[in-house]
Amino acid sequence: MKISNKEKTKFIVNVNKSVGRTIQQQQLIEKDDHILIGLSGGKDSLALLEILANRRKYIPYNFQLSAAHINIKNVLYEIDNSYLINFCKKLNIPLYFKKIEIDLNKDPKKGTCFICSWQRRKELFTFTKKLKCNKLALGHHLEDANETFLINMIYHGSISGMPYKLKMFNGRLELIRPLLDQREDKIKQYAQIKKYPNEKLICPYEDKNKRNEIRQLLNKIYKLNPDSGINIFRSPNKIFEEYLPLLNKNHIDSIKN
Repeated sequence: MKISNKEKTKFIVNVNKSVGRTIQQQQLIEKDDHILIGLSGGKDSLALLEILANRRKYIPYNFQLSAAHINIKNVLYEIDNSYLINFCKKLNIPLYFKKIEIDLNKDPKKGTCFICSWQRRKELFTFTKKLKCNKLALGHHLEDANETFLINMIYHGSISGMPYKLKMFNGRLELIRPLLDQREDKIKQYAQIKKYPNEKLICPYEDKNKRNEIRQLLNKIYKLNPDSGINIFRSPNKIFEEYLPLLNKNHIDSIKN
C-alpha cells in the first residue's frame, strides 16, 4: 500500500524521535563523545548513521561521529563504495575503509558468519583506538537481540544477549546500540522511504548459518502472538528466580554426563 509524502515524513520523524528517546533513556551519547559507526552498507547501519547525524541537531552538547567500512576480500559481499562516500559526505561524517583477508577455515567449530563478523569487529576496535573514539555504535535492532538471546540459550546454555551499551577493554571503549528498541520492519520501511540501495552482491553465506535458522524459528513464534517479539526482548527484566532450576556446578556437570 502506497503512503503519501506527508505520511512518509511523519514516519521518519517518529523513528528518529524513538531512537532519540532510547539514546536519552539509556544515556548512550554524552558530551564530547567520539563515536565510530560500523558501516556495513546494509539498511541497519545506513539508518543508524543518518539518525545519529540527525540527532546532532537535538542533543544539547557536542559529540563527534566517524564511520568505518570493513571489506573482507575473500568473502563475496559487495556494496556500492561510491554511494557510501557520498552518503557520508552529505552528512559531514568522515568515512574510513579497510580491506582485509581472513582464514574462514581456521576454526571449523565456528561458523563462517561468526568468524567474518568477529574479524570485522576486531578491525572496528582497531579503528576506535586509531581515531581516539571512546564509543562504537552498531546497527542491531530488536530482532537481532532476540536471535542472539535464543542462540545463546539453545547452543550455549546461557542467558545473555545484546545490551544497549557495554564497556570493553577496561573501560577504554563502550559499545552502544541505539536502534535496539526498533523492530526490523520499521528499519526496512525507513530504508525504503530513504531509498537506500541494496547490496551489489549478497554474501553467499547469508542463509547458511545458525542465525538464519533461529530467525525462521522466531518468525513462527511471532505468528503465534503479535506481542511475542517485544515479550522475548523484555523477558530478561522479569526473571523469577524462585521458579528457575538454578543448579550448582556439580549438578550441572552430572547432567552433562
